[in-house]
Amino acid sequence: MGRILLLAMEEVLGRSGLNAVLRLASLDRLIGDYPPNTLDRAFPFEQLGEIHDALDRLFGIKSGRGLALRTGRVCFKYGLQEFSPNLGDGNLAFRLLPLNMKVITGAKAFADLFNRYSDQLVHVSEAPDRIWWHVERCPICWGRQTEAACCHLVVGLIQESLYWVSGGRNFMVEETQCRARGDSLCSIQATRVPLD
Repeated sequence: MGRILLLAMEEVLGRSGLNAVLRLASLDRLIGDYPPNTLDRAFPFEQLGEIHDALDRLFGIKSGRGLALRTGRVCFKYGLQEFSPNLGDGNLAFRLLPLNMKVITGAKAFADLFNRYSDQLVHVSEAPDRIWWHVERCPICWGRQTEAACCHLVVGLIQESLYWVSGGRNFMVEETQCRARGDSLCSIQATRVPLD
């Protein structure tokens, strides 16, 4: 998953932009030497937190947020290439579900993927009009302290997953709790009804 993140950041920032972020994060050793394409958990959460902190410092909070959102959306594309069979998207029963059920089923499958292949602890809860993606161990804000919620990459990832599962519809997605600002966990809420 660390490799997916770096490939996505390179696509969004360009190679020189990513290299600048890695230098600022004191992770020069990753320049041109991304983690191997394996399921080994060899990309520590500390490095993810440092990369996102460097992104904000290099580009500013507002621009850093926008770049992290775009990176999250691109991460989904790369992740889908690697993990699509684990999501059950090709299953005929899944494709025939009503949109509301696809959204919650897809969110739960996505959470299970992160629980199985990373050290994150993710669970999904739901209400009639929205779902929540709760992350107890969030790599994006790991070791960070911020005044505002800062897990924009996760927000972008969820935006893109909902876009994909719905066949091209956009949903309102926002982070409502963040460990970096002192909350007990990171929580992202998404509406179950698309905006368009």
